Amino acid sequence: QVQLVESGGGLVQAGGSLRLSCAASGRTFSSYTMGWFRQAPGKEREFVAAIWGSGGSTNSADSVKGRFTVSRDNAKNTVYLQMNILKSEDTAVYYCAGRGSVVYSRLPYEYDYWGQGTQVTVFS
Repeated sequence: QVQLVESGGGLVQAGGSLRLSCAASGRTFSSYTMGWFRQAPGKEREFVAAIWGSGGSTNSADSVKGRFTVSRDNAKNTVYLQMNILKSEDTAVYYCAGRGSVVYSRLPYEYDYWGQGTQVTVFS
């Protein structure tokens, strides 16, 4: 069983930076594609970024491309989301998710494990 715990969320001024962490339990972390999703009030959960098990390939949504970077440290069973040049529209609850496959996916229902979420609030 895989458990995911996000941390690092908080309140940040527009233009600032924040790094989210997702600590995973489980012995097969390195074989999982890890994704970051976010959900703002009244909106559907949307894909943010994903990284393949090896860490060699990443994908990100157009809305965050060039600003957010996903990375992972398999030795620490941790995936990160570095968030730079934050905007008010980035305000949401951010979730990390694990997919038991090497294949990239941006669809929430294709992920098997989810963290509890961490709130990111960007103010102007």
